[in-house]
Amino acid sequence: MKSGSNRMGRSFEEERQRLVEELRREGYVKSDRVAKALLKVPREEFVLPKYRRYAYLDMPLPILSGQTISAPHMCAIMCEELELREGLKVLEVGTGSGYHAALCAEIVAPRGGGGYVCSIEYFRELASFSKRNLRRAGYDDRVSVINGDGSSLLPFRDEFDRILVTAAAPKIPPKLMECLKPGGIMVIPIGTSLLQTLKVVIKENIEKYIVRERGSCCFVKLRGLEGFAD
Repeated sequence: MKSGSNRMGRSFEEERQRLVEELRREGYVKSDRVAKALLKVPREEFVLPKYRRYAYLDMPLPILSGQTISAPHMCAIMCEELELREGLKVLEVGTGSGYHAALCAEIVAPRGGGGYVCSIEYFRELASFSKRNLRRAGYDDRVSVINGDGSSLLPFRDEFDRILVTAAAPKIPPKLMECLKPGGIMVIPIGTSLLQTLKVVIKENIEKYIVRERGSCCFVKLRGLEGFAD
């Protein structure tokens, strides 16, 4: 793993600590589990080289295929809402750079833990990019990345305890609900291609689920059969 400093001359480790303290003060980070994951995962390893110095600014950054890596505060919000804990099986739709998958893996599958993360990325070059990043940062043993349509064409027989969708959908994809275990939680932005509401979906049983709203957000568009066409 590379070391270095940001644009202010501070080390990445110092900037990571500063960012987590800021997110705690602002109420985005509530649990020690999420705080520890944010402190452990090196965001600078998941951005393009020209943006490394900006890795710990609380803002999204461009990656490949016209996509972005989410702002750290949004990653924190989604991880908190998922109520992650060690041993859970997590499905992520929209791998992007691999950063959010690494955060989830740090919580559900710490060294020696029994959980895992499976992440699906629509864009082939992003799937390759995220695999390289996860390998370099030491998470490729806990995160599997698949190139495919995560909105609908899911090649799984097993159900997942948690589902994280990191792209905006026009509605809750039915196939994702099928893949969520009873008692499981899905976090997904739902709305138009320009503005969405972050929804927390709790599946009570095969026929019933509860949806809670957690405020406005703005994500890139979900692609695939259940996503946006253009």
